[in-house]
Amino acid sequence: MKETFELNAEVRTDMGKGASRRLRRTEAMPAIIYGGGAEPQMISLAHKEMVHHLENEAFYSHVLTLNLDGKPEKVILRDLQRHPVKPILLHADFLRVDDKTRLHMNVPLHFINEDIAIGVKQEGGLVAHLASDVEISCLAKDLPEYLEVDLTDLQAGESIHLSQIKVPEGVELVALSHGTEYDLAIVSINKPRGGGEEEAEAEAPAEGGESAE
Repeated sequence: MKETFELNAEVRTDMGKGASRRLRRTEAMPAIIYGGGAEPQMISLAHKEMVHHLENEAFYSHVLTLNLDGKPEKVILRDLQRHPVKPILLHADFLRVDDKTRLHMNVPLHFINEDIAIGVKQEGGLVAHLASDVEISCLAKDLPEYLEVDLTDLQAGESIHLSQIKVPEGVELVALSHGTEYDLAIVSINKPRGGGEEEAEAEAPAEGGESAE
């Protein structure tokens, strides 16, 4: 079942750095909502509620419902500013969207069946993640929460590339639109060190030599 996220917000009329500091002292945080053919609107959110939602990976790549003074708007999170030291959110940017809005978003990669991959279970290799997310292009209505990458058949010494990701209908990988040279590896299984042929060669006597008795 697909996740749903709702945020409650209020219109903010008090502007400036001083106003933002006062707002944060009330356990709220400043934000802005823009796009969608409407004027940008300064808003405030409950800091605690925002922190709670951000604990869920899907929040970053999801169409959210922002209840602004009771009126729902569909948005995506475009930018988030955090305090460099303290666990405090300083500001958030939201973009208005509808089903026909074309988005460029980074969505996470979920790697499955690593433990039963041929290269791991049968060949003793180690999985190496080369990417954790990927940029996609799609309509807002087609936005996936993540893309799944199945490692079941991957052997030691092999990699899975961007072009091998199964994407939902209507979703495109942005990198591949730039040419085949951007079809980068996203995960591989490294061969185990030593073993196999190297051990066999080490155990065999040198040519012309004698084995110990």
